[in-house]
Amino acid sequence: MAGDRPLLSPGSPSSEHSRDIAEEDALLTGQPTHRNHDGPRTWKFWREIGLLVWAIIATVLVVVLAVVYQKSVPAKEPESASGKRNLVFMVSDGMGPTSLSLTRSFMQFQNGAPFNEQLVIDQHMIGQSRTRSASSLITDSAAGATAFSCAQKSYNGAISVTPDHEPCGTVLEAAKKAGYMTGLVVTTRITDATPACFAAHVNMRMEEDRIAEQMVGDYPLGRVVDLMFGGGRCHFLPNSTDDSCRADNKDVVELAKKNGYNYISDRKAFDGLKGGRALKFPMLGLFAETDIPYEIDRRNENDLYPSLHEMAEVALKALSEATKDSDKGFFLMVEGSRIDHAGHHNDPAAQVHEVLAYDKAFTSVLDFLDKDSTQGIMVSTSDHETGGLAVARQLHSTYPEYAWYPGPLSNASHSAERLHQEYQNYLESNPSSSAKRTFLSDSIEKGLGIKDYTGTDIQLLLDDPDHALYTYAELVSRRSQTGWSTHGHSAADVNIYSSDPKAAAALVGNHENTEVGAFLREYLEVDVEAVTKELREKGTNLMATGANGTTIGWMGPVPEEGERLDGQTHLASYSGEFRKRGAVHGRGCDCGH
Repeated sequence: MAGDRPLLSPGSPSSEHSRDIAEEDALLTGQPTHRNHDGPRTWKFWREIGLLVWAIIATVLVVVLAVVYQKSVPAKEPESASGKRNLVFMVSDGMGPTSLSLTRSFMQFQNGAPFNEQLVIDQHMIGQSRTRSASSLITDSAAGATAFSCAQKSYNGAISVTPDHEPCGTVLEAAKKAGYMTGLVVTTRITDATPACFAAHVNMRMEEDRIAEQMVGDYPLGRVVDLMFGGGRCHFLPNSTDDSCRADNKDVVELAKKNGYNYISDRKAFDGLKGGRALKFPMLGLFAETDIPYEIDRRNENDLYPSLHEMAEVALKALSEATKDSDKGFFLMVEGSRIDHAGHHNDPAAQVHEVLAYDKAFTSVLDFLDKDSTQGIMVSTSDHETGGLAVARQLHSTYPEYAWYPGPLSNASHSAERLHQEYQNYLESNPSSSAKRTFLSDSIEKGLGIKDYTGTDIQLLLDDPDHALYTYAELVSRRSQTGWSTHGHSAADVNIYSSDPKAAAALVGNHENTEVGAFLREYLEVDVEAVTKELREKGTNLMATGANGTTIGWMGPVPEEGERLDGQTHLASYSGEFRKRGAVHGRGCDCGH
């Protein structure tokens, strides 16, 4: 009886399927099946043979065609191929990864954008940089930028000098020697640490007067920078003028002109450059007495100060035109300098607008490289993070909500720095106590967009007007629940970005900041060591005049050991007062460290 047969016996209705399973097992195990081949071959058998033969023929054809195609198409040159090239190195001073989180969320809130909307820079991240200096786990901008310019670690406060106080050649100097054109574009003083590290050599970063002289060619290598845009005019004017912050009566603007520089100092003259088409090299443009204002303030004074992206675009256009018939391109450093200052001031409203301004300049550089016929690359990173920024804030002892609020940042129309300056100016009129309260109420409501301020907030500003900057910034930080751990720098790793991840493959992943500097010189194929040798030979016994009239080495005084290791104070105390500070000039603004 059929019911007595085993379920899977050969005569059972499922024997057809059992043979298929046996065949599948044979394919998996490599063992032959034990089929009975005594009967005639079926159509199914021949169909399977035909499919197998066709698969073999098709595979052979694909391999042959691939080989033929590969031989017929010329091999693409490797990314490291030699030839004319441009390099744009961008520095987002003080911008850590959290700055991007803060600004991205702010942008989404401001624009009503979806949560997955990114900044342009977000789409070009390739790695991270470790930032420690030779003297501290937390670097300052001088040691950080020396790692980029010289590809060497040095102590906090060192402007392209080694820990033993010898000059180290920079990638910009080597590029100039090799025939490249060069440029520096910043929003802080052009004599500040980051730009200085590419075209000057001093033992102490506070020596901004000396840096100004060197940057226009008064040092062993002569003139090496073809274009400079930024602030810091006060360091170029003799102290006999009202706008000077020099300790001596040297006229560095006049020295620059003697060395061939064309000089401009205002927005009208900048606009006269016609986007770079009318720019004549070499060019020195100093558009502010000290730093160009924060973007949150500058955007309302567009007729006075050019923006970072405008300066970058003019520089790119002019440098491209100047090198179009050359077998060498250009090296341009562009710094979003005041992201750092917003971190020092713990001012989140100023911070997001500085990062957005940097993102806009970043986009301008990408657009230029995309359209320019010369091969080129942009690499961007930060010298360090500033402020220990956190997109979180513990306001009370109870367990916090998981929230931060970009609304208070969006309501602010002025930086804490600008409100502090206005308050200091108002106090000079010696107002009454009630008038001061009214002024401060208007300042908070109109400048910060805050309506729920308290009498305690007003009293803090009345009791300590010298530190009003921090009080104004704290009003915004608390309401947005933005956290800060310091008014100085932190040891956080910072991001690396590039326009071309393949060409910048050496920077993919996590690297020391000196590796960024090494990449710059290798991409341009320049001999930095030869420049170092020339600097040391020509600098032997070369002397300069100190602020008090004494004769000192051309790189200025050597800092005391304790001062060198401390890297000088990191506490932000910028007040805008730079005039005639004597031998201690440079300490009036600790906010760029």
